[in-house]
Amino acid sequence: MAKAKTAHKSGERTPRKSAPSKSTSRKSSPRKWSAKVTKTSDAMDLEQDVFKSDSPKHIAASVKRSAERSRRRKSSPFRAAMSMLTFYGNRAGKNLSASRRRVLDAAKNQLRRLFHRPAAG
Repeated sequence: MAKAKTAHKSGERTPRKSAPSKSTSRKSSPRKWSAKVTKTSDAMDLEQDVFKSDSPKHIAASVKRSAERSRRRKSSPFRAAMSMLTFYGNRAGKNLSASRRRVLDAAKNQLRRLFHRPAAG
């Protein structure tokens, strides 16, 4: 025999069933969104192809110049410039060769020198 359902006491609620879950698959985002950010950053106008340079001094000087000229940045020129270098290195990720990574790391150190900041340690 089936059990009889018991009446709920006043004030008790019946548990709700959860809403059906949405599909877990997402539409793929555009592949090169970070390239667009690098080109069209609202915070700074970067010199074209600045990250392609093999000179850490040239990269650091260019990013510093862009950060100091910008009136749209939200932080200090040093932080804006360092953030752009870090962003570029992080977004390139595993596609960045060891030699390019060394150039970017050297550019960060050069940027610290240009802004009279202590070396990272």
